[in-house]
Amino acid sequence: MIRVLVVDDEELVRSGLRMILEAAGDMAVVGEARDGDEAVSAAARLRPDVVLMDVRMPGTDGLTAGARLMAGPRAPKLIMLTTFDLDEYIHEALRVGAVGFLLKDTPPRDLAAAVRTVAAGHAMLSPTVTKRVISSFADRTPSRAEAARGRLATLTAREEDVIRAVARGLSNAEIGRELKLTEATVKAHVSRVLAKLGLANRVQAAILVHDADLG
Repeated sequence: MIRVLVVDDEELVRSGLRMILEAAGDMAVVGEARDGDEAVSAAARLRPDVVLMDVRMPGTDGLTAGARLMAGPRAPKLIMLTTFDLDEYIHEALRVGAVGFLLKDTPPRDLAAAVRTVAAGHAMLSPTVTKRVISSFADRTPSRAEAARGRLATLTAREEDVIRAVARGLSNAEIGRELKLTEATVKAHVSRVLAKLGLANRVQAAILVHDADLG
């Protein structure tokens, strides 16, 4: 069972998320929290696999709490919940280690699928909405672009091909078909690229490519 912690200041939203997730059959909501402070305490106590957390809440918001979660030991996978008009927070959330985000009107089937995806160790990159946020809110200043290009310059040509494909939201299987590589080889390339660049996940890789204006 995938253990999920649900964090939102609205009880109705928490109840709805609990119903959707527990109806999926392979996940359990092990706890709920009303704000960021409660979320950090609950995560330390309950050790969820995935934390599904609202961005904007009274008191400690989701962004601040997310950074604290990601900095701690045994950090869970973090998905942020938002409405599209609040997305100025999401780019920074991805930078601190969130694996993606969902809009609050995400269909139940897609919500459950997203939790399974991140629990399996994959970032929420494929949904169009994630790519829209990365594109809309990346701060592509000249200095940031230059720094990003400098980091990417350490990659081999094949590794650059792979990270560009990752930035487009392709899965390992899709990258393999495009580059004529086995899925296992692609997985090894992705792991090596993330380690070489000091990145936590595929979403951060996509942001780096976008910052370099190569995506």
